[in-house]
Amino acid sequence: MKFLLIMHMNPQVWDALTEEERNEVMSGHGAFMETVQKSGEMIGTAALADPSQSAVVRVRGGVPAVTDGPYLEAKEYLGGYYLVECDSRERALELAALIPDAGVEGLGIEVRPVVFAGTPEG
Repeated sequence: MKFLLIMHMNPQVWDALTEEERNEVMSGHGAFMETVQKSGEMIGTAALADPSQSAVVRVRGGVPAVTDGPYLEAKEYLGGYYLVECDSRERALELAALIPDAGVEGLGIEVRPVVFAGTPEG
């Protein structure tokens, strides 16, 4: 089964951490990636830029309109994800608990099953 382990970022929570705490979270991702790579459960991962660097494209009447900034104004935003393949939901929850963000008060990891995934080959 494939699961998306979704990391949401809350700038207020992140900014309240000490520099040492932020460094622990960031270095903890290296240890997590090593764990899931060695177990063969890692499919992929991505860290996303701050929403201020995003753009939203809407097509109205056949004409694309591009707006700078995030789609929604919210205190939390998608910060990144890990895509894993493991035997069960329980294992996916165990892996999510290993992601350092899960240990930060005010943050958490959303675990969502993948119901369809395409590939470049079709």
